[in-house]
Amino acid sequence: MKHSEAGPSKALPPPPPVVPPSFVPVKVSGSNRTPMARRGFGTKGQRIPLLTNHFNVKLSSTSDHFYQYSVAFFYEDGNPVEAKGVGRKVLDMVENVYNSEMGGKGFAYDGEKTLFTVGPLPGTKLEFPVLLENLSTNRTARGGISDEVDTKRARRPPQSKSYTVKISYATKIPIQAIFNALQGQDSEQFSEAVRVLDVLLRQHAAKQECLIVRQCFFRDDPKNYIGIGGGVLGCRGFHSSFRATQAGLSLNIDASTTMIVRPGKVVDFLLENQNVRNIREIDWIKAKRTLKSLRIKSFPSNREHKIIGLSVKPCGEQTFSLKQKNGDSPSDAVEITVYNYYAKHHRIEVNQSRDYPCLDVGKPKRPVYIPLELCELLPLQRYTKALSNLQRASLVEKSRQKPRERMNALMGALKQSNYGADPVINSTGITISTTFTQVEGRVLDPPKTFVEPAKKITCWAIVNFSARCNVDGLRRDLRRCSEAKGMDLEDAYDVIEESPQFRRASATVRVDKMVENMRKALPGPPLFILCILPERKNSDIYGPWKRKCLVDLGSRTQCIAPTKINDQYLTNLLLKINAKMDGINSLLSMEHLHSIPLVSQAPTIIFGMDVSHGAPGRSDVPSIAAVVSSRNWPFISRYRASVRSQSSRVEMIDGLFKPIAPDQDEGMIRELLEDFYLSTPRLKPENVIIFRDGVSESQFNQVLNIELEQIMAACKFLDESWKPKFMVIVAQKTHHTKFFQTNSDYNVPPGTIVDNKVCHPKYNDFYLCAQNGPIGTTRPTHYHVLLDQIGFSADQLQELVHSLSYVYQRSTTAISVVAPICYAHLAAGQMAQFVKFEDMSDSASSHSGSAAAGAGAGGFNQLPKLHERTRSSMFFC
Repeated sequence: MKHSEAGPSKALPPPPPVVPPSFVPVKVSGSNRTPMARRGFGTKGQRIPLLTNHFNVKLSSTSDHFYQYSVAFFYEDGNPVEAKGVGRKVLDMVENVYNSEMGGKGFAYDGEKTLFTVGPLPGTKLEFPVLLENLSTNRTARGGISDEVDTKRARRPPQSKSYTVKISYATKIPIQAIFNALQGQDSEQFSEAVRVLDVLLRQHAAKQECLIVRQCFFRDDPKNYIGIGGGVLGCRGFHSSFRATQAGLSLNIDASTTMIVRPGKVVDFLLENQNVRNIREIDWIKAKRTLKSLRIKSFPSNREHKIIGLSVKPCGEQTFSLKQKNGDSPSDAVEITVYNYYAKHHRIEVNQSRDYPCLDVGKPKRPVYIPLELCELLPLQRYTKALSNLQRASLVEKSRQKPRERMNALMGALKQSNYGADPVINSTGITISTTFTQVEGRVLDPPKTFVEPAKKITCWAIVNFSARCNVDGLRRDLRRCSEAKGMDLEDAYDVIEESPQFRRASATVRVDKMVENMRKALPGPPLFILCILPERKNSDIYGPWKRKCLVDLGSRTQCIAPTKINDQYLTNLLLKINAKMDGINSLLSMEHLHSIPLVSQAPTIIFGMDVSHGAPGRSDVPSIAAVVSSRNWPFISRYRASVRSQSSRVEMIDGLFKPIAPDQDEGMIRELLEDFYLSTPRLKPENVIIFRDGVSESQFNQVLNIELEQIMAACKFLDESWKPKFMVIVAQKTHHTKFFQTNSDYNVPPGTIVDNKVCHPKYNDFYLCAQNGPIGTTRPTHYHVLLDQIGFSADQLQELVHSLSYVYQRSTTAISVVAPICYAHLAAGQMAQFVKFEDMSDSASSHSGSAAAGAGAGGFNQLPKLHERTRSSMFFC
């Protein structure tokens, strides 16, 4: 063990890089806004006692520090270790063998390159050699077969590897920073200190052999498994993290579920995954993709391996070179099949695997083959591919927990975790309560609403891609239901059926042929088209059809794939049709009476902003940014959308302000502001309210200093003398705070709001359960008010947010988040589906009509321009 103090380096620093002559510095905004402090608490509503899944944490006042160290791992030859999962095993050995050299201190390792201690280690630079024996490995033995022979018989030592661990001091973080933040003081080191506490929780879970997914922990217990089909299990676990609240530091524990591969025989998994009954029916190309990178245990050696692929030939035909030993001198290698090798050297006849590929657990240029029947998938391996609709529905149904069930599960998780027995956690001086925190909520009265039907809907048609739908019955029932609901829906002009000869053609061909038939049957493009799809979910016709209607024809369209038609189905369908045809299904009485505080007194525009990302791992698919804006002030129930593509996985919207000439801005905000100006009596908004979705607390400053700065610049670019007031609110659904009624099996009532005790000790935030939750446990939306130049009181703002949950035109009741955010999410999702990015033309621009043509951010072409008859509609509803 090497042990030294850090000293000044005698080597000169490297020279600075040469700045190329073409380099243009990036203009950095001078703004440095931070989230606003809370101005007061709400008082309106009926008070209700609640419990929340936060457990109070007592922290002893201390002058101690968390010491942060960088840790690096190297192989015996000096090369750095890149394999994941080795670090914890190596550091566990360091803790056991070098306890005295570490000063007897326990530590918390973050799983990557950092570890933390309470108080300093004996030196600023430490180095330890570590030997790990019986480490799971993919080393080949005997030229291409996993070594299943007894170690004595093979005359080789137990598998082991040597490592060197280098630990070097990085910085220290005062634990006092937590106290300062809880008292409302600014503390730059608070987030770092709480991060250390969260790392302590992960370290504790790792010692209990849990699967760790950020701050969620999952145990290998069949009682936690939920079968959802396809060889995939939902694994119940729990989330655990520390939070700063008005009541002090708290431990937030919540139920969590992740997807894992069903452990057990590999063949059984493949049969279930591909929904086949016999091994002969398995698609081995698909199986290779599914199995790649999964870990297995092979028998009879009980060694663990990682799958890299499958053998090219079946087990009975796949050969490899076996190096024979004749005493102590090796003889020439002989070719032998995998099947014969196991029969001759292990006395195992792998008859079930003889005619099928072997698993390859070696390296690309050095394969190691193991027959299928001798392999089992290890437990707690995450399944990261997208779930099918059936799997998703099954997961939702089976993972629901009533409030009382969830409370019992959380108490069990806290007890099983046994944090009080962890010496490192104890050394921080924290004590965790074992009872739910009591908070006071208030139940707001629902706003009064009424319906404003669309004008008479004429000149519409039905197109039918389905061979199973009773179109005549649907047509008749739709008119009957519309009359009962007060909608003036004329009978469809015609029904255009798909020619059977094209039902096996590609989606684009089917859509083009249908449009040809429609043009022959109708006198002109219909204002509205009801499209009946052949499949209920994920129809490949949906995207091309939406694009054809919204971009080329200028017709608003609604797609359906009915399996059972009743009045409830028809009512929901009519809600969407009415909204797309400029009707309003839910109009607030107070917007009709112009009595919304502050909003009705001065022209106000409301923005909803969201970014939709592609599936995990798809870096070739751009992200879709959407902004919706209210129109027809003083109303706040009608919206229009502007959507752009941008670089993959980028959360900050970069198309809000895009000046391309001294008097030309092709950004999203100008387009929406011009629409507001034209849809109102030529008024510019004096107030701008922005609702932002999908950002974490670490990105709040970026919202204020990047996105808001772009919006302000767009306003100033439009009119130098125009200075509107701004409000910025972030809505979060992906959090882990839940509320429960005391001594009740029911969810909290709709309209329940909480702005005390579990909210931030300094910043302005509140939780709102606007929706009715008859099933499972209601998840509140967490609203963070980052900026308020308009001057809302707590009650005025909370009532506005509550009211905006009632103007979602797809529903006649409240939804869980404000409607503008839902609309932005829908608009981004729909544009992502109906556009194939590889087909975008270089002349395409923003769908809403004023974005730059050609390639957008990140090299992706922008979205196509919508037709002038559809771009200002609620096409996304």
